[in-house]
Amino acid sequence: MEPTLAVIDDVNRDDIRFLDERLYEFNMEASGHRDGRELAMFLRNDAGRIMAGLYGWTWGGTCFIDKLWIHKTWRGHGLGMRLMQTAETEARARGATQMVLGTHSFQAPDFYVKLGFERVAVIDEYPKGFQDIFLRKKLSPPAGDRRPA
Repeated sequence: MEPTLAVIDDVNRDDIRFLDERLYEFNMEASGHRDGRELAMFLRNDAGRIMAGLYGWTWGGTCFIDKLWIHKTWRGHGLGMRLMQTAETEARARGATQMVLGTHSFQAPDFYVKLGFERVAVIDEYPKGFQDIFLRKKLSPPAGDRRPA
């Protein structure tokens, strides 16, 4: 029996996790890198509500930042800087030699450039009228580590 194909727009997060896990398995087999670890941090208010957070992962010597969000009332208070510096410290501790992320032109590309990221690719008109920008920051090894950068 041939599998059925369904196009949906109300996605089950468990189904996405399933795809993520299968893709990671494939990537480990293809690359030989089996060191993938998620990286997440959250700042919560007294009620436990998330006011800021960062999510990404380290794998194969790279730290990929997938999401960084700050509640609008807390933007401009240094929380983004704090989250990114903490992620960079952890990335180095895990042996990452670079950090990679994407942002749109209406989000925070200048913020990342101030943190030492360089623009490596731009896709125009995504979304229409804007750009999707990919950035990378090369990392040196942690202090006391004599491995080449």
